[in-house]
Amino acid sequence: MSAGSQDRDWSLSVAAAEQGVRVEIGLPDVAGQPFTAILTLDRDEARMLARALLAASGDAIERTFSSPPGA
Repeated sequence: MSAGSQDRDWSLSVAAAEQGVRVEIGLPDVAGQPFTAILTLDRDEARMLARALLAASGDAIERTFSSPPGA
């Protein structure tokens, strides 16, 4: 599975690995050079990362949209 779109300046790629998951995060410019971070996670680590990302995104949404429209 891959994520990202034409208007983003980063990429995310996730693939099954022998003992878990391989996550690649690509950034086009770190200190003037392209950079790719590769995380090879076992199943427990992948679940922990997924939970942390889900919690962080939920927190960000709550801060961004703190009250319903028209309230």
